[in-house]
Amino acid sequence: MQKINFMKSKYIFSSKPIKRLHNVINKTELLKKLKLKIENVENCELKKNAKKIVFASGDSNSSLMLIGEGPGQSEDEMGIPFVGDAGKLLDKMLKAINIDRNKAYVTNVVNFRPPNNRKPNQSEINFYKPFLMEHISIINPKIIVLLGSCAMETFFGDKTKISNMRGHWKNIIINKRSYLVMATFHPAYLLRQADQKKNSWIDLKEIKKKINELK
Repeated sequence: MQKINFMKSKYIFSSKPIKRLHNVINKTELLKKLKLKIENVENCELKKNAKKIVFASGDSNSSLMLIGEGPGQSEDEMGIPFVGDAGKLLDKMLKAINIDRNKAYVTNVVNFRPPNNRKPNQSEINFYKPFLMEHISIINPKIIVLLGSCAMETFFGDKTKISNMRGHWKNIIINKRSYLVMATFHPAYLLRQADQKKNSWIDLKEIKKKINELK
């Protein structure tokens, strides 16, 4: 078992399964408290410039959790993740492997829109990372899909390229729970680089295969 220290946080990576704990506290209440905690953050430029918090959408009891980068303009206006063009593509991607978007759980690394839809910087990622870790612990999914390099770097650092990381299952531990994680391309990237859709399709089929195995 190897301890890996990244972004000032310690996580343990292991191929050995860890017994999952059942959350006996009402998940809805925990999510409400987390959302309120994020809404009340101070000294955050993202919050100051955003219209709405973009917390999450979907089924909080889902075994599949999708984590994107950050809200765009459409998401900022509606307060819901992945509702713009990238969101429409995400819906199609999930439908292609017979997954209803509403049956998955979707959130982002940061919960307020970065100006001009830019990528969140490292300090912003670090600021929201504890909230994301808590978010994952509450949902307690069996599978986490990291959409894009920002989500991937949040867990694995910025020295790893998503072109090398995508399509490979990793094991991470958060609060003594084990999670299967795969990184794949962000839908917004696929809209710009359509030639990468073939690799995304390979990842999607692998994700569907793993979901079926875990059933």
